[in-house]
Amino acid sequence: MDRVPVLKIGDILLVSIQVDMEDQLALQLQDDLAERIVETGCHGVIIDITALDIVDSFVGRTLSSIAAISKVLDADTVVVGMRPAVAITLVELGLSLQGISTALNVERGMELLARSRDEEELLPPDEADDEVTASS
Repeated sequence: MDRVPVLKIGDILLVSIQVDMEDQLALQLQDDLAERIVETGCHGVIIDITALDIVDSFVGRTLSSIAAISKVLDADTVVVGMRPAVAITLVELGLSLQGISTALNVERGMELLARSRDEEELLPPDEADDEVTASS
C-alpha cells in the first residue's frame, strides 16, 4: 500500500498529498502522522493538498481528526493549497474543519505556525495552561 510521505522541516512536519486520497490511505496518514509527532516532538503540521482535485466527506472528516489528534499531541495543523472547488465541496458537505487553520501556500502556512508559537511563548505559564484547557 502507498504511504503519504511525512517530512520534518525544523519544528514542523510537512505532508504533501500527491495522490488521490482513498479512505485507507487517509487512515494510514492519520496513524503515521500521530506517530511522527510523538517521535519528533514537532509543534506544527502542514498538510499540502494542492494536488487534490476533490475531497469527499470521509477525507474531510479525517483531516479534522488529524488536526484534533495533532492538537492533543501539542501540534497545530495548517492545511495549505486548497483549491476553490475543494473549499466549495467542504462547505457544501457541512465540514467546517474545526481546529484547522488554512493558508494559501506552504510558505504562508509556515509563517502562520511561527506566529502561533511566538504568541504562545509570550503568554505567562498560567495563561498558556488555561488556553490549552479551554481549547481542549
